[in-house]
Amino acid sequence: MKDIRVAAVQFEHANGDKSANREKIKSFVNKAAEQGVQMVVFPECCITGYWFLRHLSKEHIMSLAEPVFSGPSSQFLLSLAKEHQMTIGAGLVEITEDGTLYNTYVVAMPNGECQLHRKIHCFISEYMASGSEYTVFDTPHDCRVGVLTCYDNNIGENVRITALKGAQVLLAPHQTGGCRSKNPHTMGLVDRALWDNRHANPEAIEAELRGPKGRGWLMRWLPTRAHDNGMFLIFSNGIGVDDDEIRTGNAMIIDPYGRILAETWKAGDDTVIADLDASLLEQTTGRRWIKTRRPELYEPLTVPTGLEEDTRTLRFDEKGI
Repeated sequence: MKDIRVAAVQFEHANGDKSANREKIKSFVNKAAEQGVQMVVFPECCITGYWFLRHLSKEHIMSLAEPVFSGPSSQFLLSLAKEHQMTIGAGLVEITEDGTLYNTYVVAMPNGECQLHRKIHCFISEYMASGSEYTVFDTPHDCRVGVLTCYDNNIGENVRITALKGAQVLLAPHQTGGCRSKNPHTMGLVDRALWDNRHANPEAIEAELRGPKGRGWLMRWLPTRAHDNGMFLIFSNGIGVDDDEIRTGNAMIIDPYGRILAETWKAGDDTVIADLDASLLEQTTGRRWIKTRRPELYEPLTVPTGLEEDTRTLRFDEKGI
C-alpha cells in the first residue's frame, strides 16, 4: 500500500430526492478534490434516503431503486471519479434484472472500474434482500479496500474475514446514532427540538452528538474493529433528520492502531480528511495477532447454535440495537 489522502463525509440527505442528494455529493467531491483527496466515502443509502424506506411499499421502493452499474447514480459517480481521479463510494437502493432489491454501496474508481457491496445484514424493509458476499478489491491508488455497511460492522466475523481477504482500508458507511431503543445501555433518540435549535444553541446538540447516543456509542466498538484487524477505517455517517430519528454524524478516520486521525461532531454537513501512512500497517498489533491465529480451533464459528435470528426481526424487537 502507498500513502493516500482520504475523506469521510457526513451529510443530511433528502428522502427520495436523488437529484438533490447527488448535487450534495458533487459539491463535496469538488471541495475534496481541491484538497488533494484521492478517496472519499459517503454514507449508506445517501442517494435514495434511508430510514423512511421502512414505511414504503415494494412498488415505491422499486421506483427509487436503480440498476448497478448501468443506472444514473452509478454513472454519475463514475463520471465524477474519472473527472477528479478519485475513488468515490456512496449508497443507494439497487434493483437487479430479476427484480431483487438490495441496500447497495457503489464504489467508483478513476480507471473506470466500479465495485458494489450488498449489505449483508439488511433489515430496513421486508422487500429488500441481504447480500451474501464479502467485498474486497484493489484500487488504482495501490491499496486494497473492503466495504461493510452499517450493521455489517457490528459482527466481528465480518470485519475479520474482510481483513483475511487482504483489506488494508475498510470503508464503513453508516446511518446510525440516535436510534430508538428501549435498552438504556445502547443508543436513544435525540430530541428533535435540539436539532431544530442547533444554530441558536450549538452546545446542546453537540453534547448529544458527542455523548452516549453518538460518539460515546461508537467509541465502545468502532476503533476496536480497526485495531484488532490492523486496518485503516473510514467511517461515514448521516447527520440530522432521518425520518423520525436524528442521525449523529461523527464522521471519522481511524488508523490501524484504533487511533482517531480526524473526526467531527459538527451538527451539520461536514468532511474530515486524513493522510493514511502505509508504513503503519505491517507491524500493527492486529496484523501480528492475526498471524498467530489457530484456525483448526475455530470450527465452532461455522456451526449454527440454534440461537440465530433474522436481522430484521432482532433489530425491530425494540429491546436493543
